[in-house]
Formats: sequence, C-alpha cells, structure tokens
Amino acid sequence: MARVAILVSLLALVLTRSSTLQAQTPAPACAAGQHRQFDFWIGVWDVHQADGKLAGRNTITRAYGGCVIEEHYVGARGYAGGSLNIYDASRDRWHQTWVDNGGLLLELDGAFRDGKMVMEGETLDSAGAVQKQRITWEPLPGGKVRQHWQQSTDAGGSWSTLFDGTYTKRP
Repeated sequence: MARVAILVSLLALVLTRSSTLQAQTPAPACAAGQHRQFDFWIGVWDVHQADGKLAGRNTITRAYGGCVIEEHYVGARGYAGGSLNIYDASRDRWHQTWVDNGGLLLELDGAFRDGKMVMEGETLDSAGAVQKQRITWEPLPGGKVRQHWQQSTDAGGSWSTLFDGTYTKRP
C-alpha cells in the first residue's frame, strides 16, 4: 500500500511539473508577421483549371508548431504531389519544396509582394537545359485563390503558362 501511495505522489508531482512547464512555454516563433503571409492559402480546396474543369483537390494545413504550411494535392486523373512551405527568417524569404508521383522535385524561393505570393526556381529538361519556374498565388474576392504557374526556357524571360487555376474552398 505504501508503494501505491508513493507512486501516486510521484505521478501527481510529474503532472504538476508538466503543466507548469507547458504554461511557461513561449508562443511559437512563427506566430506572427511574415510567417503568416501565406495563411490565405490554408484550407481544403477544389481546384479548377481556367476552362472551369476540375483539376483536383488540395488540402493545405499548418504543421510543425505552425511554422510550416503543408500541401497535399490529388489531381482528377491520378496525379498527386505535395509541398512544404516555410518563411526562412534568416534569408528573409519564403521557400517551397514540391515533390510528386512523377518524380518531380521543384524548389522555389520568393516573397509576398503586392498582395501576392511569388516564388521562383529552376528545373532541368530531359536534355539538361535550364527551365525557369515561377508560381504566383493570389487571394481573390470571395475567399478564392488563383495559382498561376509559368515557365521560361530562354534567357530573355518570356513566360508561358503551365497551369492557371482557381481554388474554391470546399464546404
């Protein structure tokens, strides 16, 4: 019986100490400012192409203590991929790493400017030539978001559209 009393006392002490530590834990480092610039993209979305056809569904959530925006995309035709997005305070820029079921790795860096999130990066085509990538996310009226993905294959910077879609929150 004495052992049970000691164990109960120790458990009470541990629980009291644990709640005290939790109360002293500071707010997450990513709770305000630039870390919240991409919050307009968070949600569960239907994604439609410019012609109105359903492109897929996208779920965007906060992860890792609110410091990371995590994306899970499932296309209407079996395509799937996801990304991790973070504001890198040490470099004062946003970063996205995208991977998909086709083997694509896309790394983008950018900033929130003029009311839009704009990130750019480079990939290589099958011949090893550099292709510049640029994706812009723009909040629209009614809680929608436009995603415009462009590519440039020349040094002059002429851009062609790879994807132009509108995100609508799912009910």
